[in-house]
Amino acid sequence: MTATTTAPVATTPMRTTRRPSARLRAWATRAPLLPALIFMIVVTQLPFVATLVISFFDWNSLYPDARHFTGVDNYQEVLTDADLRHSVWTTVLLTVAVVLASLVLGLILALLLDRKFKGRGVVRTLLIAPFLVVPVAAALLWKHVLYNPEYGLFNGLLHYVGGPQPDWISNTPLLAVEAALVWQWTPFMMLILLAGLQSRDHEQIEAARVDGASDWQIFRHLTLPHLRRYLELGALLGSIYIVQNFDAVFTITSGGLGTANLPYTVYQSFYQAHENGLASAAGVLVVIGSIIIATFALRVVSSLFREEVSRA
Repeated sequence: MTATTTAPVATTPMRTTRRPSARLRAWATRAPLLPALIFMIVVTQLPFVATLVISFFDWNSLYPDARHFTGVDNYQEVLTDADLRHSVWTTVLLTVAVVLASLVLGLILALLLDRKFKGRGVVRTLLIAPFLVVPVAAALLWKHVLYNPEYGLFNGLLHYVGGPQPDWISNTPLLAVEAALVWQWTPFMMLILLAGLQSRDHEQIEAARVDGASDWQIFRHLTLPHLRRYLELGALLGSIYIVQNFDAVFTITSGGLGTANLPYTVYQSFYQAHENGLASAAGVLVVIGSIIIATFALRVVSSLFREEVSRA
């Protein structure tokens, strides 16, 4: 009988690897975004805080030693001064007119581009071009190439048919600014609404056609309800930008003839009257209004994403 012996097996202690905590992983994921976040805070938030502080002071840059704290007096003056109230009304009127006209024209162009025809890509590119023009260049184009009473295109066409030769900017100043902005913002609305049209359920539309629905009935009962969110998004985004518009008013009319909107009034108060406190208060009100509109825009965008996810 032979005895078998087994040599003891040497056991090495297991090394336990610690996984990084959830907080550490979260910071590691967000770390690449920190430079962009810091840059955004330095560029946008710190100047806004400085503007907010200045808005509580009676501060004229021509008399820097006479500045003193006045509380909310600058805001009261912005809301009660007749010229400033007129600029607020002009801003509202300009924004509403441009947004509504751009939406209607953008919807018509989007419906046309949603059809298949030869050269659709070229037409789409040409229609998008006005939105890609620099705002100041677009305003100069309308002021000199189209509106000029001596050599403008509009008066040239009227002269060709024997019509009158009006001074467009002097006779209809606000309408002249609105037309230039509508020309520039219609492609933006068209792109948003075209995206909405291309996201429709085509099987539902074909079923409606089989049931005998006309094109108007399909548009009224299927297309228009589907485009409601896209119309809201276009209106809100357009309002955010047009409320802050300065280029067209400054270039075409220089704020004269009753076309001075709130951004132009801020410019006048700061650079011409040197009233830093008053201009800062008006600027803060513009930012607050833009934030309110942007909040509604973000809600509309979120609802659009939820609808797309539910369809997928």
